[in-house]
Amino acid sequence: MKLFVGSIFPEIEINSDEQHHISKVLRMKAGEEIHITDGQGNLAKGSLIFEGKKATLQNPEIFQNLPNFSPKLHIAIAPTKSIDRTEFFVEKATELGISEITFLLTEKSERKNLNLERIEKQCIAASKQSLLFHFPKINGLVKLSDFVQNLPPENSFVCHCHENLERLDLLEIPHYQRLTFLIGPEGDFSEKEISLLKSHGIKAVSLGKQRLRTETAGIFIAAWNYENLIGEK
Repeated sequence: MKLFVGSIFPEIEINSDEQHHISKVLRMKAGEEIHITDGQGNLAKGSLIFEGKKATLQNPEIFQNLPNFSPKLHIAIAPTKSIDRTEFFVEKATELGISEITFLLTEKSERKNLNLERIEKQCIAASKQSLLFHFPKINGLVKLSDFVQNLPPENSFVCHCHENLERLDLLEIPHYQRLTFLIGPEGDFSEKEISLLKSHGIKAVSLGKQRLRTETAGIFIAAWNYENLIGEK
């Protein structure tokens, strides 16, 4: 399947970046079959035609509201000092079917600015690679104290490395239809922040005996969620 991104409604329109990729990079020919998704569960299939320099679909077949088989996983994570590691997390978590990513500002945050447009493009590229028709939602930086206000405590968990504080084992967590995990910076959440989360009913969880990097912890959670999805099938 040759998958590209564009709008489906009110009319099919391939994104400008994809237009360039189709005609100048891939040098595709009229008549080739392609698929267009809007990243919101809608898909169009048809033969490629060119109207002048503009690529579009001829006699498209449209599929609406395609099911999203992945349980809804939201990871709220402090971006790493090295942006490459944050982008690696976004790419791999997207491939594993995450539904939402929020970037956190914490007491020990090493990075307090992000190029959100660049991150969204990488998310889209990873979605296309994995033939996903539902793209993850990417949220910009938000303070931990603000983010926690609207979290449902029954299915929200914080991952931290404080061995002196009570933590659940990851395998003890029931696999809800929607889960939120909070992951701190390289210096971890402070005990004050963990107390704040606990006061809102957010339970702590351990990811094992080894201490994981921030982005590794995020990918670990995404892989755990994906493994549960495969197991259910």
